[in-house]
Amino acid sequence: MCGRYASFREDQDIADEFAVAAVADDVRLLPPSWNLAPTDAVRMVVERIDRQTGEITRQLRAARWGLVPSWSKDAKGGARMINARVESLTGKPAFARPFAARRALLPADGYYEWSPAPAGSPSRAKQPWYLHPQDGGLLALAGLYEFWKDPTREPDDPARWLVTASVITRPADPELERIHDRQPLMLPPETWDRWLSPSVGADEAATLLHTAAPPLATTPVGTRVNTATSDGPELLDPVPEPVQDAGH
Repeated sequence: MCGRYASFREDQDIADEFAVAAVADDVRLLPPSWNLAPTDAVRMVVERIDRQTGEITRQLRAARWGLVPSWSKDAKGGARMINARVESLTGKPAFARPFAARRALLPADGYYEWSPAPAGSPSRAKQPWYLHPQDGGLLALAGLYEFWKDPTREPDDPARWLVTASVITRPADPELERIHDRQPLMLPPETWDRWLSPSVGADEAATLLHTAAPPLATTPVGTRVNTATSDGPELLDPVPEPVQDAGH
């Protein structure tokens, strides 16, 4: 799964990297984060029709992490739908509809996974790892987004519509399996236009689901990241890599 990630670049840096034409006002209010967790507000790159011009524009928008299907009676289930597995994208109605028409890229500086404690270790605590591009660049996590209308709010209430998102995951590459058996789908720049385009349907988008990930560095970090409320650049400080007991 992908349950925590970091996104701390400036909005303008992200806009430049993804050739974004418009940055939503609520995005500018989001602080940098080194520990984004489910139900947090996150930034996403989408292509939408501009209501004023009728043109399709690439935008940087905010969404709540944890997809809420449009037909849900309430928004409580979103925390359980932070990830969408590539194996079931077209088989689950909650994911099939946005996969066909509402795909997004979630900018990330890196993400976290937890590996089991080494054999023979006196502690059963899992080891957190920060996985990030070797070249220091940005990751583009493939995602889906959806709109949910709150039936308890008035039609003219700006908060009536909730935008939520999910990160797509796939089986881990062999070199990362020692840490975790899943990884987010990370798309390179040459695929972004096709992934984001509203004119690209599910069949063509599906050809991108097994795109190779960029080279990643794996850095063991401290357990402060385990607490969702912990934040700050110190979470990325490396710790000694756990050593496997030679007798096991």
